[in-house]
This record gives sequence, C-alpha cells and structure tokens, in this order.
Amino acid sequence: MAYFWRYLTTMRTNKWIAVVILAFSSSAAMAQAEIFAPIKDAIKANNAKEAVKYFNQSVDINIEGDVNNYSKAQAEFVLADFFKKHPVADFSIVHTGSSPSGLKFAICKYTSGGSSYSVLMRVKESEKKYFVHEISFIKE
Repeated sequence: MAYFWRYLTTMRTNKWIAVVILAFSSSAAMAQAEIFAPIKDAIKANNAKEAVKYFNQSVDINIEGDVNNYSKAQAEFVLADFFKKHPVADFSIVHTGSSPSGLKFAICKYTSGGSSYSVLMRVKESEKKYFVHEISFIKE
C-alpha cells in the first residue's frame, strides 16, 4: 500500500509540475504576443503613422532586400510608401520567440493582392517598453 501511495503522490506532483510549466510557457507566449499586438494592428490597418510609434529612434527596414537604417520620421514615409504600393489584405503573427540574450522577435505573414511577404520584426526593451529595431518584408 505504501508503494501505491508514493506512486500516486509522485503522479500528482508530476501533474502539478506539468500544469505549472504549461501555465508559465502559455503566459510567456501571451506576453510576447502582447508586445507585438499594437504594431500588428497598425500594420493591418495600413497605418504607418501609428506603426512608427512602436519603432526605436532608428530602425533597420528591409524591403525585398533593400536594407537601410532610418529615423522614425523617415521610417514613417518608407512604410507609408510600401503600404500604398502593397495595401494589406491580411497581416498575422505566425510565431513569436526570444533569443537566449532576451531579444524578442515575431515572424509574420503579410498579404497584399496576389503577393505574400514574410515579415520578421525584432524588438528591444528600453525603459520597460519594447521598440521595433528591425523589420523585414521579404516577398515569398
């Protein structure tokens, strides 16, 4: 009987550990999704002015292999031009994650008419807020 009780206790403990791990990983994923939600909404609305509110003071923008570093003001014009040429039909976050050093990223899908783009956004934390420091639009 003692063996059965130890086994049952161990099983209960393992279940609680699994529940705690799942809860932690789910909350971490939700927290990352919350980081990217405002920028996702701005891009989905084709709103460059709103999108750059979540950009760092300077940001690397890669549009189909043309990579440049822009100020926030310049980035707004670059995004507005991209949105004008390729109005969004849909924009969704496919995956979020973070590097061992804490750099957070999102892999997204941007569709416009017959075209589809993979979008990579990387954010850095500054003063307890996250700002996009790199965004890439790569045509699939």
